[in-house]
Amino acid sequence: MLVTMALSHTATPALTRHVSPLNPNSSRNTFRTTTASTATTSTTCIKTHLSNLDKLLKPSQPKLDQNPTVPNMDVKQPPHNDPEKTPYMLHALNLSSLLPFLHKTAPSDEMSPRSLRHLQRLLSDTSRPSPKNSIASRWHMYHGQSNWYGLLDPLDENLRRELVRYGDFVQSAYHAFHSMPSSPSSRNRHLILPDRSYRTTRSLYATSSITLPDWAHRPGTPDWVTQRSSWIGYVAVCDSDREIARMGRRDITIVLRGTATCHEWFENLRASLTPLEEGGEEGEETQQSNNTSHVPKVARGFLSLYKSATEEVKSLSSSVIEEVKRLMELYKGKELSITVVGHSLGAALALLVADEVSACAPHVPPVAVVSFGGPKVGNQAFAERLENKGVKVLRVVNEGDVITRVPGIEIPRIGHVREGYAHVGVELKVDSKASPCLRSDAGPACSHDLEAYLHLVDGFAGTGQPFRCDAKRSIARLLRHQRTSVKEIYVNRAHDLEFDPTAAVMNRAESFGCAPSPSYR
Repeated sequence: MLVTMALSHTATPALTRHVSPLNPNSSRNTFRTTTASTATTSTTCIKTHLSNLDKLLKPSQPKLDQNPTVPNMDVKQPPHNDPEKTPYMLHALNLSSLLPFLHKTAPSDEMSPRSLRHLQRLLSDTSRPSPKNSIASRWHMYHGQSNWYGLLDPLDENLRRELVRYGDFVQSAYHAFHSMPSSPSSRNRHLILPDRSYRTTRSLYATSSITLPDWAHRPGTPDWVTQRSSWIGYVAVCDSDREIARMGRRDITIVLRGTATCHEWFENLRASLTPLEEGGEEGEETQQSNNTSHVPKVARGFLSLYKSATEEVKSLSSSVIEEVKRLMELYKGKELSITVVGHSLGAALALLVADEVSACAPHVPPVAVVSFGGPKVGNQAFAERLENKGVKVLRVVNEGDVITRVPGIEIPRIGHVREGYAHVGVELKVDSKASPCLRSDAGPACSHDLEAYLHLVDGFAGTGQPFRCDAKRSIARLLRHQRTSVKEIYVNRAHDLEFDPTAAVMNRAESFGCAPSPSYR
């Protein structure tokens, strides 16, 4: 929802000087418009989004094959003697969930190969790299060399697409975990990357050091809820020569999901600070003697998940370092970058990963962290430690997300001094209230939801500017996961188009979390 502010009632707009909170050294002249003008912009924005939603969900009239005698080898055709079969790609996309007319048995010439390819492009963007513009000559700037100065407000188009792509990597980690949460390995895990230019090289697991109380092991409780070690993400590397040339380097990406299991929730509540170098439970004995403010400290629960291991599962720390060293050796002499991306708990662990990776070997490539909805992780000394190591951190924060403001201070124990937590890096702030699709009273769950974050980043133009009318990201997934937070006008329109937001089965395009609207480019 666009926020309509109380503005001057005079007929002549007042010229004011606006200083960007993200780039305080930059300024621009902006015109403050009247309430009526703002309302008109809001209405236009809603109409545009509804139009894109119609184009995505509304069944279009099938096109007749203009050249049926010329076979197209790119599309697998069904046997003519079995009209109920559809091409394999249509089964994979599950188009019938979005396009009701596909439920009907159609003549073999109802849709041409050209029409099928059009539908596939409409509902899946995985074949196109995002962003498309070449950033080879400026990749260090987009990787945070100058702390993204001049790129955040207004938000640079190329950076916006990079952020959305990294966010979709985290979405794929969520989908992969929930597809088989109890699986001890990733062999049968449904992990599909949103960008085909990347390939996964290693699965990552996080292990808790705590023992759950007996009441948590009630009969009927799924095993994955109480298991100590859980699949939490993966390492991927760009493996496309074309994409490497576009980006100017080969990117190694470490992806971490947010909280899912009981052990992870309990670890989140362990907010006492412990020295980073000590780690684990051993750090508790020496904490009182290391209470000076210059000692880097982090939340005990986050460090436990990062450093703990079992006989069967290596710690997240050792797994990441081993894989990064292997990839650095494999691509020795090549231009490399390391990007650590996470949401919620994954955003917290991303800082611990970046801290260790940045010093794991001589001549480590530039390390950057992109976090969505991340909490505070350590004290000011820890923040300074990362800055001194040259780690660049970009935190995407939703104004209404309470998780980004906790913990504020360490909960003191007897004989311990109360210490404060500190954020790290540069902040990009978005706001759910700026979206024309989300309700103004959307709750905390929506404010912290990753898909809501990506929706807001895609629509963010700059501080004080309206939500982009030509925002490229479809709201189909937002309807599915945050239906109660989406404005009724969009829910009703989706219902009229026979799109069921409560359906349990997602099509292939939505499984990536990036089903594009027709305006996507």
